Amino acid sequence: MSVTETFTDNSISASPDQRFNLGYVLRISFISALGGYLFGFDFAVIAGALPFLQQHFSLNAYWEGFATGSLALGAMIGCVIAGSVSDRFGRRPGLLFAAGIFALSSLAMAFSFSRGSFIIARFCAGIGVGMASVLSPMYISEISPAHTRGRMVAINQLTIVIGILFTNLINYALRNIGEDAWRWMFGLGFIPSVLFFTGALWLPESPRWLIKKGHVEKAKMILGKIGDLSFAQNSVREITDSLQGVIKSRYADIFNKAVFPAVMVGLGLAVFQQWCGINTVFNYAPKIFESIGASLDDQLLQTVFIGGVNLVFTLLAMLLVDKLGRKPLMLIGAGGLAINYLLIVLLLGHHSNFVSWFLLAAIGIYAMSLAPVTWVLISEIFPNRVRSEATATAVVGLWFAYFILVFTFPVLFETLAEKSFYIYAGICLLGFLFIAWKVKETKGKTLEEVQQLME
Repeated sequence: MSVTETFTDNSISASPDQRFNLGYVLRISFISALGGYLFGFDFAVIAGALPFLQQHFSLNAYWEGFATGSLALGAMIGCVIAGSVSDRFGRRPGLLFAAGIFALSSLAMAFSFSRGSFIIARFCAGIGVGMASVLSPMYISEISPAHTRGRMVAINQLTIVIGILFTNLINYALRNIGEDAWRWMFGLGFIPSVLFFTGALWLPESPRWLIKKGHVEKAKMILGKIGDLSFAQNSVREITDSLQGVIKSRYADIFNKAVFPAVMVGLGLAVFQQWCGINTVFNYAPKIFESIGASLDDQLLQTVFIGGVNLVFTLLAMLLVDKLGRKPLMLIGAGGLAINYLLIVLLLGHHSNFVSWFLLAAIGIYAMSLAPVTWVLISEIFPNRVRSEATATAVVGLWFAYFILVFTFPVLFETLAEKSFYIYAGICLLGFLFIAWKVKETKGKTLEEVQQLME
């Protein structure tokens, strides 16, 4: 099936006795994935704004890392809030809450009057990012048929990279408007936040959450829009069976011996996705290119190239994730990055302009493997009865790992320079071994079948 067919057919059959309304699934997936766009915006905007923030707030290496990483501290809080809100009130109210936080924090960052007020505002933006990073992929996985779930969840990663690319383009366009360019960079995030809030008002609730709360008829009606009667009936039966004996889920339930192995795999993948080191390139590209003598214009232009490569290879990942599978792509990503980092150390050490090609190659490898597939796996491998809590736990780990990464990189780069990438190469080798040993293939399986596989 070509990518055109994948995203244009209104009706698609996974088996002779079931048909699906892929157009409907695609529309609600894209609306939910607008949270990913705002994730990408808040993640990327700091790269273009940082040279201006360094001057405006006199940031040294410590405060540079803390201002960047404060987003992750807020995201950890957002993950916990998302797990509680989505389990109690539903996935849709959680997405609406996240959209409101995105809107207000964008304005707060734009009008920051001190270093402290900026960091607090970016921390608040992180709460929205954390909520979206849990809820958007989880919601999409819960409304998608098994045979398209990988591609549908990868839509969230696609909107993240579109957000990164558009933000890098806007940052580059605003670079010469004056010393307050950074205020416009952050403030423009208000517009997509409002669009996300408006779109989320039209989303149906997750049928799996509805069944968990006893609203079986409402769930059956939504499942009937996703697929035919056979699909709706089978889904209700499978989801109900998977929830047998569950009264109310708690965070303590993730330590149950039947659940904990899956939680540890999800947490390990989440931490590895960050400690593989690629986000140092996303967040500190200007700093890295400054080390080889690039001008400010060239530094910001390189972020645009990074965003473009990120988009192209994410589209490739969407074609491969339901065909080649999750595990092979993860192994390609871990092994490819380890080798590529060794070459980057060599080229940075010689101040070679060729390093830009290998940095772009690293982005491409990551974009078609670890970036989207980690989110797909995290959205799949946890049982229905603790999905909110387990997903939130894994994503808290992801954001904690991101904070450690971006907080330490400026100091590491000042101390070790290009040799910093030896550390990330070693982590990628360990990640390769972890994936080969612990990760199981989930391609083509229903969430309930994945639950049995992981137990």
